Amino acid sequence: MAHKIGRQTIVIDSPVSVSGSAAVGGKKEGEGPIGADFDFINEDSRFGEKTWEKAESKMQELASAAAVKKSGITMPEVDFIFAGDLLNQCIASAFSARKTKVPYIGLYGACSTFAEAVGLAAVFADGTAKHCIACASSHFCSAERQYRFPLEYGGQRPPSAQWTATAAGAAVISAKEKPPYVKAVCFGTVEDLGINDQNNMGAAMAPAAASTLSQFFRDTYTDPTDYDLILTGDLGAVGAELLQKLMEKEGFPLGKNYDDCGLMLFDREKQQVESGASGCGCSAAVISGHILPKLRCGELKKVLAVSTGALMSPTSVQQGETIPGVAHLVCFSSEKGGIF
Repeated sequence: MAHKIGRQTIVIDSPVSVSGSAAVGGKKEGEGPIGADFDFINEDSRFGEKTWEKAESKMQELASAAAVKKSGITMPEVDFIFAGDLLNQCIASAFSARKTKVPYIGLYGACSTFAEAVGLAAVFADGTAKHCIACASSHFCSAERQYRFPLEYGGQRPPSAQWTATAAGAAVISAKEKPPYVKAVCFGTVEDLGINDQNNMGAAMAPAAASTLSQFFRDTYTDPTDYDLILTGDLGAVGAELLQKLMEKEGFPLGKNYDDCGLMLFDREKQQVESGASGCGCSAAVISGHILPKLRCGELKKVLAVSTGALMSPTSVQQGETIPGVAHLVCFSSEKGGIF
């Protein structure tokens, strides 16, 4: 059974595998540097649906169905679905899950939701369930309508702003001896250093990423050099730079093995996305479509994936609240044996 070490880290004792994963994206995502790694790209932003919100549910359906198929199982064999998104009351996830008749556990961690879902699914798979789906999504148009302005407004974006990914990622977490494995999870604390600019979410989330990473290294007596890749969720250019400075102060400087999903999804120079990508679907798609296959084939051996979230809402922004951040970490390995 899974057990806790140190302050925040949970070690997964039994072999728990990502038996299948898939990524779905829109036209802009397909034109990005890792567009070829998506399982499904649709140039129609509505994915054949009447609204952008329904399109987001459709993306989750497509990603989950593809991940289940790759796992060699059927949907009725799935024990639980852990899923979330950015929409009010997580409607994209709930409306997607209603067709499956699989027990549904809705999550909200903003853009940290995918790592949160994978972490919880792995804990369940270590002794309670055989197969769980972890899924998260976001949609540029639905997020803009909810958090900022109507698309027709055409407001100027500052350089620190990020572009919400129209994407979904899903992974089937199974009690199997098959790489890649989920070795450990570190759920983060809520951190708030007083950032109140919703166009600078990277700065709001960077302290949470630094807190979770530092605590994981302390809990496991490891350091950044022990991993092939350390990947944050969607800090973008501004947040990624801040994180590296914060990690140096913590005594865990990040080297060339550090990257950020928000910088990987788009080509910032050609695609005009300012500081990079954001949204629940950003880390979900990059991890599911690009990183997990590299672990599965052994190209990567040890990866720390840290999804980061800005815990704001339209109401909190209107009331002048600051933006708390949270970051959840999942440790993946291509090898069955212990890594600490």
